[in-house]
Amino acid sequence: MIRRVFLTPFQKFVKIESFSGILLMFATVLALVWANSPYGDVYRALWQYDLGVVTETFEFKKPLILWVNDGLMAIFFLLIGLEIKRELLIGELNTPKKIAFPLVGALGGMLVPVIFFLLINQNPETAKGWGIPMATDIAFSLAILNALGSRVPLSLKIFLTAFAIVDDIGAVLVIAIFYSGNINITLLLLALFMLAILYVLSYKGIYSKFIMFIFGVVIWFLFLKSGIHPTIAGILLAFSVPIRQKIDTSKFLVELENVYSNIKNASILKKPILSHEQIQHIDNLNDWSAKFQSPLQHLEHSLHGWVAYFVIPIFALANAGVLISGSGNLDTALVINIVICLVLGKGIGITSIVLLVQKLKWIEVPSDISIKQIIGVSFLAGIGFTMAIFIGSLAFSTTPEFIDSAKIGILIGSFISAIIGYVILRMGAQTNAVT
Repeated sequence: MIRRVFLTPFQKFVKIESFSGILLMFATVLALVWANSPYGDVYRALWQYDLGVVTETFEFKKPLILWVNDGLMAIFFLLIGLEIKRELLIGELNTPKKIAFPLVGALGGMLVPVIFFLLINQNPETAKGWGIPMATDIAFSLAILNALGSRVPLSLKIFLTAFAIVDDIGAVLVIAIFYSGNINITLLLLALFMLAILYVLSYKGIYSKFIMFIFGVVIWFLFLKSGIHPTIAGILLAFSVPIRQKIDTSKFLVELENVYSNIKNASILKKPILSHEQIQHIDNLNDWSAKFQSPLQHLEHSLHGWVAYFVIPIFALANAGVLISGSGNLDTALVINIVICLVLGKGIGITSIVLLVQKLKWIEVPSDISIKQIIGVSFLAGIGFTMAIFIGSLAFSTTPEFIDSAKIGILIGSFISAIIGYVILRMGAQTNAVT
């Protein structure tokens, strides 16, 4: 019973991410078809349409695609930050023993693809794309893993989710350090000062959605103008959200019993509407429920559906529309490099590091995970769609030819990785567990 209660939230998470992966696939195909159809000019004009605020003294306009990549993706990174904080404090990454297995996998999945990229790359102009094959797209990979149903153990899904989160941490650090522009120290310090205020309020147990929203918008704008990519603001903002409840369970249950008794005593028989007293008691119940909920958990739950079903599909629709018919301008070497790094870099990197460290008895692999399943999920990690495209757009922001080449390499590499991973996991479902 305890195991069931513990796993249910994760199982719900997997279902959301799996359906998000389906939407992501649909948006990707739609973008490719639209961009290469007779209405391709409409597609490109749409995402280059300037949108913003213009007054006599102030002007702030950006192409629609940058509102998606810099604005909507900040919400995505806010959710990533909430997930990272939760996992570090109370989840699958909150102890050295728990973090060891996915951490080792993530390190192999980040370092080996980067090494592959730098070794294969022969063009100095494309060298800055080394961060592209680092991260794993959790929505796509979990969607495929979930399609296998009971053929794979839940512990394998937890492993994939945990090392994908560690991958995201690495990708965020890479974006912040290597893919930000010239830094305006004054604006950055002002943003950090506002973040410090939120952290102090959080430490004192003070949390307001309104204050966080106002501060968040200003901090996002300051990061944008300071030269640090504004999505980093989303990560840092997430860490200002408290995880502790304002009241504990015992106090909430006492108040719940009081509200129940008050509503029962104030009931009016044979009336289709509530009495004034009952409405007041229900309002009290809502107040106590808000205090009982963890602010971090509540915000994460509220954002998850929006990010999975809106933000990520819109990102895919805006960024996956590569003009294949004009592929004569593509950098073939860059395409091949990214494909190799995603497919072999991830597959070899994660598998070899995990098995080596497990052989040295530095980590303990769950008994229901087999060697073939580790190999299969390592190849699934080569699905690097969302974060890979995002890093590619930052790395080659001034060279459209390289951006399109990177996108095609990511699409091909992710597709091949998905097929290989699925086949290996399906074939290895009946193998013995790692000993």
